[in-house]
Amino acid sequence: MAMNDINVKLTVFFENPFWVGVFEHVENNFLIVSKVTFGAEPKGYEVLDYIIKNYYSLVFSPAVETKIKKDKTNPKKAQRDVRKQMQVSGIGTKSQLALKSQHEQNKKESKVRRREEKEADELKRFLLKQYKKRKKHKGH
Repeated sequence: MAMNDINVKLTVFFENPFWVGVFEHVENNFLIVSKVTFGAEPKGYEVLDYIIKNYYSLVFSPAVETKIKKDKTNPKKAQRDVRKQMQVSGIGTKSQLALKSQHEQNKKESKVRRREEKEADELKRFLLKQYKKRKKHKGH
């Protein structure tokens, strides 16, 4: 009697404007899929709670034949790949992205303001130096 190869995978990603989870259930070379909309970015414990409470009530797609890849990934490489994906796409809610954008805008504005202040200060020093030079040259 052969054992059934069962593989269940959950992928959570941001699909504008909501966070979405895709359950992939592979059994005996057949793939069935279910999509879940979370809304706000789910925390790890919220995802686990959702799986425990709702997995058996999910509506899966019709079965599609697929090939199962048996790949053994080094855990450190998997961790690096996840870190790379996180850096490319960026993680955060819309409010976090808005705050980041606002922070970048404030940085640009303050950089321009500091440059203008520095130029004004240098001009003031130059004019003061010129004034003192002329006054010294005239005599009292």
